[in-house]
Amino acid sequence: MTKTRVAVDVGGTFTDVCIMDEETGQIRIEKTPSTPDDPMRAILTGVSDAKVSLSDVTMFSHGTTVATNALITRKLPRAAMVCTEGFRDVVEIRRSNKEDLWDTYKDVAKPYIPRRDRLTVKERVDAAGKIIQELDKDEARRVAEILKKRDVKAVAVCFINSYVNSTNEVHMRAILREVMPDVHISISSEIMPEIFEHERFSTTMVNAVVSPVVVDYVSRLSDKLTDGGYNRDLLLLHSGGGVMTPASVKDFAARLAGSGIAAGAIASRFIGNLCGYENSIGFDMGGTSTDVSLTYRGESTVTKDWYIEYGYPIRFPSIEVLTIGAGGGSLAWKDEGGSLRNGPQSAGAYPGPACYSNGNEVATNSDANVVLGRLGHSLAGGDITLDPALAEKAVRETVAEPFGMELHEAAEAIIDVANANMANAVRLLSISRGHDPRDFALIAFGGAGALHGAAVAKELSIPVVIVPPNPGVTSAMGCLLVDIQHDFSDSFMADAATTTPEDLEAAFSRIEKEAVARLQHEGVAPEDTVLQRSVEMMYQGQWRSLSVSAPSPITSTKDLVQGFHNEHEREYNFRREDAPVSIFRVGVKATGIVQKAKLPSFEVVKHAPEPSGTRPVWFKGEKCEAAIYDRAKMKAGAEFTGPAIVEQIDSTVVVPPKATAKVDQYMNILIRVKD
Repeated sequence: MTKTRVAVDVGGTFTDVCIMDEETGQIRIEKTPSTPDDPMRAILTGVSDAKVSLSDVTMFSHGTTVATNALITRKLPRAAMVCTEGFRDVVEIRRSNKEDLWDTYKDVAKPYIPRRDRLTVKERVDAAGKIIQELDKDEARRVAEILKKRDVKAVAVCFINSYVNSTNEVHMRAILREVMPDVHISISSEIMPEIFEHERFSTTMVNAVVSPVVVDYVSRLSDKLTDGGYNRDLLLLHSGGGVMTPASVKDFAARLAGSGIAAGAIASRFIGNLCGYENSIGFDMGGTSTDVSLTYRGESTVTKDWYIEYGYPIRFPSIEVLTIGAGGGSLAWKDEGGSLRNGPQSAGAYPGPACYSNGNEVATNSDANVVLGRLGHSLAGGDITLDPALAEKAVRETVAEPFGMELHEAAEAIIDVANANMANAVRLLSISRGHDPRDFALIAFGGAGALHGAAVAKELSIPVVIVPPNPGVTSAMGCLLVDIQHDFSDSFMADAATTTPEDLEAAFSRIEKEAVARLQHEGVAPEDTVLQRSVEMMYQGQWRSLSVSAPSPITSTKDLVQGFHNEHEREYNFRREDAPVSIFRVGVKATGIVQKAKLPSFEVVKHAPEPSGTRPVWFKGEKCEAAIYDRAKMKAGAEFTGPAIVEQIDSTVVVPPKATAKVDQYMNILIRVKD
C-alpha cells in the first residue's frame, strides 16, 4: 500500500489539500470551496475528492483558521474571568494606547470578556512571590457558584504576581473544577508565567474564550478522521511554526490563533533553504490579502508582539507575518484627495473580480491583469472563465475615465499602486529591522504571488524571485514540513554582571523538565527531542528586550552579553558596550522531530522550452508579444527570457521583459530581474 501524508490549509475562498507520497516525494493537490460555517466539511470533502484512503495516511497536518475567525467575528461562547480584588479592569485599561494615535473617534474594541463577567476574589501575592493573603476559599466557592448559574463555558483565572507564585491560582482552579467540572479553565501562571499583567491577563483571556470553540472543532475532526481509518494523532499547526496534538490544544488553544498564515511562512523558509538561500522573504499573495514573512540565516523571525484585535496581545511566540489588504480581489478606488488607491477593500470570493461575471463592476487587481494580458481567460484549469470585456469595462469606468487615462495606462496604474503597497510591507519587515532586501531571495506564492513577485522584487532590488512548483497550495505544503514544537519561558530578572552560569543553568533546568514532559505526553521519543535555549536581555532602563541564543551548558555570561550587543547593533544600528545589561527572561523551544518526506529531485538538462503560443502583454505602457508556457510541460533545466507568461492550474507566473528564468532540480522557477 502507498503511504501518504496529507496537509490541509483552510483559506477564505478555497480549502487546499496537499497529498505527498512518502516514497517518491511526489505531491498532488486538491482544491475545494471552503465552508466557513463549518470548515470540517470542506476538509472531508477535499480528502474524499482526492481519493485519499485515510487508513494509508501516516501523517495528517492541518493549518486552521477556526481560532482566528472566532476572535475576528467574536462568535465566542460566554466566558468569565476571576481576578484579584481591584484588578478586574486590567484588560480594559490595557496600556491606554490606540492603534491610530490621532483618530480621536476610533475606540479600541471591547474586551472579549465583558466587565459583568469579570469577578474578583480576595488574595494577594507580592512581587517577590510571598503570599500576603491566602485565597479566600469561601468567597472563591461563591464566585464559582455564580459562574455556574451564568452557564459560562470557560474561565480565565488571572491573579496579580502569580507568575512568581501560582499557589492561589491553582487553588482557585481546583475550586472551579469542583463546582464546574466540564468548564474550560485557563490560569495565567501556566498560560504565560511572565511579568506585565496586561499581556499575561490578555493572553489568558484569549486562551479561555477560544478553548470551547477550538477543542470542540478539533475533537470532531479527530473523531471523523479516526472513523475513516486514520490511526495517528491529528497534528495542528500553531502560530509558532510547529504542530501540536489535540492533547495540548486543550490547554493552549490560543496558540492556534494565526495558525493558517504560519504555514506559508514555514513553506517559504523551506523552499529558500532548499534553493540555497538562507535569507529569504515570503510573499504570499492570495485573493484578499498578502502575507509577508522573513527568514534570516535559515530561521524564521519570531515575535511576541502580536494580536488578532489591537489592544489584546497574545504573547505566545509566533512567526512574524505582516498581513496587508492586497490581493487579486482588492478594489481600486479614488480617495477624497483625488488619489488612486488599492484595497484593503476586496471583492472577496463572491462576487469576486468583475471578470468573474458575478455582478461586481469595480476594478480589481485581477481585472487589471486581464486587461494587461498577464492573466489569461480562465483559471483553475478552466473551472473559472474570465470575461475580458467585463474587466475592461470595470477598469475604464473605475480608473481610466475618472483619471483621464488610456485603458492600459489605467490598468498599469492599478497594478503599480498594489505593488507599491506590497513593497512597503516588505520594507517594514526587512529594512526597518536592519535587513537589506538585496541580501534576500523573494519566495512568491499564493494564487497571485507569481503575478506580482518580479515587479515587487525589482522595486526593492531583490536579485532573485523563486516560484515554487505549486504556488497556490504552497501554504498547505508548509503543514507537511513542521515538527511538534512548544515554547516555554520563565521570568528571570537580574543584572547580567552579577548572574552566574549556575544561576542560569538552574533556571533552564526547571523549564526543560517541563518541556521534556510535554513532548513525552505527545508521544515524542527521547532521541527525537531537541531543546533550544534563549535568553532575553536589555540595557538597564529599557523595557523592550532582545532574544539571544544560549548554549547548553552555559559556561560564561560574558558571551551572552556580547551576543546581545551584536544583536542590538543589528536591530537598532547601535550598541553600548559600557552600559549595564539586564537579563529579563529565559526560554526553551522544545521540538519533537517528525520524519519528513523529501521532495523529488530531477536531472537538470539545460534547454529552451517550447512555448504553446504567444499573446500581447503590456509592460510600462508598451505592448509586447509574450511567449506562453505550460508549466506542467516544463522540465528541470528549462531556461527562457521574458516577456513570458507561465500558466498552471493554481497560478500564473509573469516574467517581465529582460528578466531571465530557469527551472531548478526541484522544479522551482528562479527569475532574475534586470533593469
